[in-house]
Amino acid sequence: MPQSFTIKFLLMLRRQFMKDTALAASGSLLVPQMLASCTNSKNASGAIDPATGKRLFFEVSLAEWSLHRALFAGQMTNLDFPLVAKKDYGITAVEYVNQFFKDKAKDTKYLADLKMRCDDNGIKSVLIMCDGEGYLGDADAAKRTQAIENHYKWVEAAKYLGCFCIRVNAGGQGTAEQVADNAADGLRRLTTFAKTHGISVIVENHGGYSSNGKWLVGVMQKVNMKECGILPDFGNFCIKRSEGEWQGKCLEEYDRYLGTKEFMPFAKDVSAKTYDFDEQGNCIETDYRRMLKIVKDAGYRGYIGIEYEGDKLSEPDGIKATLALLHKVGAELS
Repeated sequence: MPQSFTIKFLLMLRRQFMKDTALAASGSLLVPQMLASCTNSKNASGAIDPATGKRLFFEVSLAEWSLHRALFAGQMTNLDFPLVAKKDYGITAVEYVNQFFKDKAKDTKYLADLKMRCDDNGIKSVLIMCDGEGYLGDADAAKRTQAIENHYKWVEAAKYLGCFCIRVNAGGQGTAEQVADNAADGLRRLTTFAKTHGISVIVENHGGYSSNGKWLVGVMQKVNMKECGILPDFGNFCIKRSEGEWQGKCLEEYDRYLGTKEFMPFAKDVSAKTYDFDEQGNCIETDYRRMLKIVKDAGYRGYIGIEYEGDKLSEPDGIKATLALLHKVGAELS
């Protein structure tokens, strides 16, 4: 019997045993904690604000990048991440970053362990953020094809873990028009593969052309597949920097409120980026009342993922501050 089948079978038996035990103890039906693997996040039911008891118009998830310093320092691992999210912050939906388990995409034993930790603790795996797999808009057709195929393993891992999508980048070389055409080709082909697994492909505004709202919307229109969408990030709207894509001073920035509004019709997940906070707990660089109103007015009811990147607060404090802000503003708008 293949090892992968044995692991899956044992996982099934374990989950069924736990379900039967809970049913016997309660004498009632148990509401499943996990959504179906192909369920779009827009079907989320809404988080509860602890201060007011209000049900918010969105669910809250935690992006693993919020803890990147702890992960890089070896203070925790990707396997620890889901339980840390729940125990330390009360968040039961997680968004992985592939570089923290880069060599594990095809490791069934590792993925089974990660999935069991989530299943046993009522934690939802939402998505995998994928970087370092090549440019989906590469001007070289062969390299573009290789980049597309490099993402296949993450589609399969996402399916196994119960995620509904993977997050990718739409980078490339050339003029805005050339990169848009090539990125649309790469995204269309990758999405066609992902669709067969019940997985969506979403693009983040992640610098360069992709941080231009009209450009990225144009790419989505070229792809023209409902399984391909956008992950609006409240903070990633720098189009041009003085030194490369990620370093240096931002020389040109797209209006974040306009960009988010343009992205929302294609949004399948949303990233709540934060850096610094004032004494009242408001985000300094982004007006969250204005931003969340844009999100709500678009009819979005899915996950909003916390992604703290500041350095004035510790990672735990930054996550808690962002969560408190989402609860406060979410309750005002719900």
